[in-house]
Amino acid sequence: MLNTLSGRFLILTTVFVLLAEVLIFVPSVATFRQDYLHDRLERAQIASLALLADDMLDMDLEKELLENAEVFNVVLRRDEVRQLMLSSPIPHPIAKTFDLRDPGALVLIRDALVLLMEPKNEIIRVIGAPVRDAGLLIEITMETKNLRNAMLDYGLRVLVMSAVMSVLTAILLFLAVRAILVKPIKGVVRNMQRYAAAPEDAHGIITPKAGVRELREAEEALHSLQTDLTQALRQKERMAQLGGAVARVSHDLRNILASAQLFTDRIEASEDPLVRRLAPKLVNSITRAVSLCESTLAFGRAEEPAPVLTRMRLCAVVQDVIDSEGPTFEGGQVALSSDVGADMVVLADPDQIFRVILNLVRNAHQAILGTGQEGTITIGSSEDDEAWRITVADTGPGLPPKAREHLFKPFQGGARKGGTGLGLAIASELVRGHGGALCLKQTGSTGTVFEIRLPKGEGDI
Repeated sequence: MLNTLSGRFLILTTVFVLLAEVLIFVPSVATFRQDYLHDRLERAQIASLALLADDMLDMDLEKELLENAEVFNVVLRRDEVRQLMLSSPIPHPIAKTFDLRDPGALVLIRDALVLLMEPKNEIIRVIGAPVRDAGLLIEITMETKNLRNAMLDYGLRVLVMSAVMSVLTAILLFLAVRAILVKPIKGVVRNMQRYAAAPEDAHGIITPKAGVRELREAEEALHSLQTDLTQALRQKERMAQLGGAVARVSHDLRNILASAQLFTDRIEASEDPLVRRLAPKLVNSITRAVSLCESTLAFGRAEEPAPVLTRMRLCAVVQDVIDSEGPTFEGGQVALSSDVGADMVVLADPDQIFRVILNLVRNAHQAILGTGQEGTITIGSSEDDEAWRITVADTGPGLPPKAREHLFKPFQGGARKGGTGLGLAIASELVRGHGGALCLKQTGSTGTVFEIRLPKGEGDI
C-alpha cells in the first residue's frame, strides 16, 4: 500500500490537508480568544449600565452582575474621568495587561499561543473600546482559567473536524487518482509486459486512448516506439536470414573463384599476346571477387574481443605499420611517414590500434594510387588533458559524397569502386571498444584526415 502511487498520494494528501488545517487553526484560536474577551467586555459594560441607571446597588446584585460577566472589576472612562463602576476582591495580583483596541494579527496570535502554553491560572487586565462609543475605554480584570478552557475546547473541536475533513478529502482524492491516473498507468504497464513477451506480434502494440493529455502523449510515444521496434525486429530477422544466405553463397563462391584463380596463373604464362594482355584484367577481377567474399565472411563471423588495455609507446606501433606496409610503397608514387612523438605513451590494445591505423593507411594508399599521381601519407599524434589523438592524413582526392554519407557503414561506405566499406566499419568498432571515436576530420581536393580519439578517462561512448 505505502509503495504504490495511490497509497503515497493518500498519505501526502492527508499530511498536506492537516498542515493546511494547522495553519488555519492558529489564527482561528487567536480570533476565538479575541471574540471571547470582547464578549466579556460587552457583558461588563452592560453590568456597568445598571449602576449608571441606579447609583445605589446592593452588594448581592453587584456580585451577581460581576459573576455573570465573569470579571472581578469594571472600570469605565467617560468624559476623561476614570470610574470604578463595579468591583470585587481580586484573589491574585494582575499578571498581564492586554489592549484590544487596535491589536495586530501577530500580537493576537502570540498572546493566544502564550495563553495555551501557560497552564497556571492568572489574573489579567483587558482594555477595550466600549460598545456604541459609550465612553473612551472600558477596563476589566478576569481569570485566565475559563478563557483557556474555552480555547482548548474550541481548538479540540477544530482539530477533530480538520482530521475528519482531511481523511475524507484524502479518500476522495485517492479514489480519483486511482480512476484517473493509476488504472491507465497500470494498463500501460500491462501492455508493455505483453509486448515484451512477444515484440514481433503487432497485436501487442498499444492503442492510445487515455483522456489525460500527459498519459495520452506517453501512450502515443510508446505506440510509435513499439511500431518502430516491431518493424526493426522483422527487418533484423529478414537481414539475419539474408546474411546466412549470403555467407553460404560467399563461401561457395570463394571456393569457385579460388579454383579460377589457379587457372589464371597458367593463363598468364601463355605466349598468346591477346591472352597476355587480357589475363591481368581477369586476375584483378577474380582477386577483387575473392577479397569481397573473404571480407563478407570475416565481417559476418566477427566477434571482436574486448581490448586489453596496456601502456604502450605509440611510435612503436606506428613503426610496425610502416614496416608492414613498406613493400607496397616500393613504387615511389606514395610516401609514408610518421610524425608521432617518441615519448608518447597511450593506454590501448596494441594489436587493435595496429589494425585500425593499418586500415586507414591502406585506404589512403589506394585512394592516392587511383589518381595516378604522387602523394604522401602522414601519421601524426597529439594529446590534451582529456584524450590522445592519432591522425592519418593523406594528399589524395578526398572522399566522394556517397562515401561521406555512409561512412563507417558496412557494404555502403566504400570510397573506391568495388570497395565494401568493411575496413572502416571494423576500425570504428575497434575504437569504440576503447571508449573512443574514429571520425573524419577533413576531406576535399587537398586530401583527407581521419582522427582516432582515445580517452584518458573511462571513455566517452
